[in-house]
Amino acid sequence: TDSTGQVIMTNDDWGDAPDPEALRHIMQRVGAFSLTDGSKDAAIIAVLPPGAHTFQITGKNGGTGIALVEVYEIPDNP
Repeated sequence: TDSTGQVIMTNDDWGDAPDPEALRHIMQRVGAFSLTDGSKDAAIIAVLPPGAHTFQITGKNGGTGIALVEVYEIPDNP
C-alpha cells in the first residue's frame, strides 16, 4: 500500500502474472528462490518511490498460514 493506504499491486499465483518469464529472469538475477511452475506462490516486480512501504499478506478465501516476504533491489543494469 502507499502512504494513503491505496493498494499498489496484488498477485496470487505468480504463473498467472502478465509476464511470468520476466519474473523468473529477475528472480534469477537477484538470487531469489526459484519458483516451481504451477506453484501457488505470489511474486511481483514493482518500481516504488523511496520511502516506507507496507506489505499486506492475506489468506485466500479467508485462509490462514505462514507467509515469508522477500524484498530485493533490482540493479538498473542487466
